[in-house]
Amino acid sequence: MPTLPHVSRREFLAVAGTLPFALNLSAAAAPEAGIELYTVRDQLAKDLPGTVTAVAKMGYQVVEFFSPYFQWTPQQAKDVRKLLDDLGIKCHSTHNGAQSFSGDGLAKATELNQIIGSRYLIMASPPPRTASADSWKTVGEILTTAAEKLKPMGMSSGYHNHQNEWHPVDGQRPMDVLAANSSKDVVLQFDVGTCVEVGEDPIAWINKNPGRIKSVHCKDWSPGAAYATLFGEGVAPWPKIFAAAESVGGVEYYLIEQEQGPAEEQLLRAEKCMANWKKLRA
Repeated sequence: MPTLPHVSRREFLAVAGTLPFALNLSAAAAPEAGIELYTVRDQLAKDLPGTVTAVAKMGYQVVEFFSPYFQWTPQQAKDVRKLLDDLGIKCHSTHNGAQSFSGDGLAKATELNQIIGSRYLIMASPPPRTASADSWKTVGEILTTAAEKLKPMGMSSGYHNHQNEWHPVDGQRPMDVLAANSSKDVVLQFDVGTCVEVGEDPIAWINKNPGRIKSVHCKDWSPGAAYATLFGEGVAPWPKIFAAAESVGGVEYYLIEQEQGPAEEQLLRAEKCMANWKKLRA
């Protein structure tokens, strides 16, 4: 048997002292990889269990349901939760219309999200007639009120940007107005593709909003193919985005989204996006 080298007590303690930091750094550098199910929307509408099973087999750890989920009954939500549990995957957030953030709509969305294990109710589009800076302040207030009601349940509200939120209104970008007029508990779910398309800086946005970028929609874009571009094959600077999201943004999970292309190839594109994800994250 080979002789083990002698390690002094001082050397042992020095190495041991770095282990918690190294372990924490490793954990922080590996948020979960998920998929926004709008990517496979046509298959999902035809066969939800089969589609969710398929993306789980591809390696996606998280799924995000979008607006049709709001029509589920509690029993349907329980069936979906069982499916997720059986597959060993999670749903951390859902995409919602404005009706999900007040009154009976908030109560229903909260119940369904609690059943499936989701923590974040994300507003995917603003209420009608949100066109001025003041109306965007109102959106922030709506989200803040919802976050206060959700907080005792370990949940919160959030907002998902598209292109329009980057175009100035009354001299201000709606995203800036929204961020400044909502509580820090309100998540700013970051759609990268739409930010890049309109020529804004994704790194600057993340750095400007530390701790609020709990999830990132990894949607790519390119001048030639627009949103038919697969994740990792467009112009978004993904390594820099990952670094900022994980060191400053407070990201908990990523959600790959791919919007355009033949309906019959949606699952194939989701699989290719996951392959690109693995290459980038290696």
